[in-house]
Amino acid sequence: MKFVDEFRDPAAARALVRSITELSSGDDFKFMEVCGGHTHTIYRHGIEHLLPETVELVHGPGCPVCVIPMGRVDDAMWLAEQPGVIFTTFGDMMRVPGSKGNLIEAKACGADVRFVYSPLDALKVAVDNPDRHVVFFAVGFETTAPSTAVTLVRARALGVTNFSVYCNHVTIVPPIKAILESPDLRLSGFLGPGHVSTVVGLRPYRFVPHVYRKPMVVAGFEPLDILASVHMLLQQIRDGRCEVENQYTRVVRPDGNTQALKLMAETFELRPHFEWRGLGFISQSALKVHQDYAEFDAEVKFEMPGVRVADPKACQCGEVLKGVIKPWECKVFGTACTPETPIGTCMVSPEGACAAYYNFGRLHRETALVLGQRA
Repeated sequence: MKFVDEFRDPAAARALVRSITELSSGDDFKFMEVCGGHTHTIYRHGIEHLLPETVELVHGPGCPVCVIPMGRVDDAMWLAEQPGVIFTTFGDMMRVPGSKGNLIEAKACGADVRFVYSPLDALKVAVDNPDRHVVFFAVGFETTAPSTAVTLVRARALGVTNFSVYCNHVTIVPPIKAILESPDLRLSGFLGPGHVSTVVGLRPYRFVPHVYRKPMVVAGFEPLDILASVHMLLQQIRDGRCEVENQYTRVVRPDGNTQALKLMAETFELRPHFEWRGLGFISQSALKVHQDYAEFDAEVKFEMPGVRVADPKACQCGEVLKGVIKPWECKVFGTACTPETPIGTCMVSPEGACAAYYNFGRLHRETALVLGQRA
């Protein structure tokens, strides 16, 4: 298939749903989609309503903005308020709430906060403003870490001295392990993250079937990708197999992007521990700027507060990120917490489960089935 319409073909979707229904007959299955991009596809296209009741999809901790704890956001705001600093970040991070507001509010109060489309854009801001210090708020899984790595190498090559990175890149394997060891959730398998896997490949996930005896299928982001991946998971279970399979073969290679991995190894190193929203501290689950590039590390250049901040008691983002509850089960969902007035990060990010369900998930099962039949 070459065109997007082919990945949204109603006849192919109906055939897959029929086959999924047959494979899941007589048992109940719970699969976690790790990536927030999958969650949006599922809600936007009503996939969860078309699946049989024997198959349940739950959201995992694959939204990079959602997992950043409030203390790190507070540190970002502290950096933005320092004299002579231009603070740059992606647009969705500007709305993530800390204990004292968000970066948009810091900008309104006089901080020079600018959103950029890439870390290279932030480096250009530094080049254009040699009398100011530019900090880039780096977030994301292994998907976005290579672009930050390229920027660090480029900054050194240009001899830029007024640029640094506040690194909050996280890695995908440790939270999956934390989910598997959580007593709150019993899963039948995983829809593996497509974007992350373009970088890391398939090898890092082998522990899932080998140690925990759960199948995983790395999935693409179109409706037929999701349905095909669910079908592949069920087929593995029915065949008595347990392995890592790749549904997203048009993009993901078994070895990933070896050049990107090499560059990341040069510019980053693992943190001993890192706090995740909803999951607590997880060992070796995040990256920091490598000591060889310490001149570009904002945490070295600035004596940051580094205070841990508890999440608001009313917010249940942590339970949503772990797949323990669905977004609508949160007490403040859609009332006190909306995309316009978010309390938690899951309502802010374009990949957040709460934002996905708020925007796309308001169909009843009966309505979705009627729409599917009309298609």
